[in-house]
Amino acid sequence: MFDFHMHCSLSHDSEESAKKMVAAAEALGLSEIAFTDHYDFRSTIGTSDPLFSFDQYRENFDGLGSDKLKIRRGIEFGFSTWTQHELEKVASELKPDFIIGSLHYVYDIEPYFPEYWEVPGDPYERYLSYELDCLRLCKPRSFDVIGHVNYVCKSPINPIKKPLLYEDFPELFDEILSEIVKKDMGLEINTSGVDRIGHFLPDRDILLRFYELGGRIVTVGSDAHDASRVGQYTDVAEALAREIFGYVCTFENRKPIFHR
Repeated sequence: MFDFHMHCSLSHDSEESAKKMVAAAEALGLSEIAFTDHYDFRSTIGTSDPLFSFDQYRENFDGLGSDKLKIRRGIEFGFSTWTQHELEKVASELKPDFIIGSLHYVYDIEPYFPEYWEVPGDPYERYLSYELDCLRLCKPRSFDVIGHVNYVCKSPINPIKKPLLYEDFPELFDEILSEIVKKDMGLEINTSGVDRIGHFLPDRDILLRFYELGGRIVTVGSDAHDASRVGQYTDVAEALAREIFGYVCTFENRKPIFHR
C-alpha cells in the first residue's frame, strides 16, 4: 500500500515529526510513502504562506530512512496564475521525486476562512473556474498530479455541506480534466474528504470521466498532517484506482511507476 500525500513539521500547518510519520507508515505495513510538504502561494503576485527554506528541506530528509518502506521526497505546490517561475525554481533546486499541484487560494481567499463563502456567486463554480484559469497557464508536466481537484467542498466551515460532484458542473469539470490530460499530468485520489463529506477527493464519477478523457496517471494520498492519519482509507482508494485504471502510481525522480 502507498501514501503519497503526507505533511510533517516542514508544513506551516503541521507539527508532526517526519520520523513519527515514518514509524506510523511502518506499523501499517505501507510499502512506499511520499512527504509532500506545503510550498503554498496565494493569488497576488509575491504573496505566500510561510515557506520552508531549501536548507530546512534537505536537513529534514537527509538521513531519514527505513528498512521497511521506500521514502520519497515530494512537495505540494500551491499553484496560482503567476507561480510557474517559482515552481521551476523549486523543482530545479530540490529535485523532488514527486510534485502535487494544488489550488488552495482563490483570489487570495482560502475556503477554510468565512470570507470565501461570503463572496457573491456560487463558491464551487468560483473555485473550479479559477482552477481552470491556473491550469491553462501551466506548462506541460509542471506537476505530476493535481491534488484534491474539488478541494473547496471539504472545508469544515462550508455552509453548503455537500460534496462537489461531476454532475454539478460537468462542462467545467470536462475542461479541467481535459487540461490535465493535455498537460500530461495525473489526478490524486485524496482520502481526506471521507471524514468531512463522505467522499474521496475526487469521487468515482470524476475519476471515471478523467479516464474516459485519456487520463492515465493516478496516485493515492491521505493528506495526513499527523501520524494518526497516515494511510487513512488508502487501501480503499487503491482498490478504486485499480478498478478504474488497472493500477495505482507512485513516483521516482518525477517519473510514474505503475503498480498493477
